[in-house]
Amino acid sequence: MISRERVMHTLKLKIEDAVFEKVMMFLKSLPGSEIEIVEEKKEGWRHLELEIDRGLESGVSTNSHETIMDKLYDRYV
Repeated sequence: MISRERVMHTLKLKIEDAVFEKVMMFLKSLPGSEIEIVEEKKEGWRHLELEIDRGLESGVSTNSHETIMDKLYDRYV
């Protein structure tokens, strides 16, 4: 009897917000035994806070740090 080793591939995608939910819905419809969804996350909120501070210091944004964080939190959490 020939033993067939199960081979898994890793695929990294950059997906626009407009289609992200559709792609995730499709991936979640596949058999759980055949696919593992691994989302790569940055350093969390701290990373975003540092980037926001950098943008505010450069004068790119006229919003306050709190306003920007509130908008991000409302949209993504």
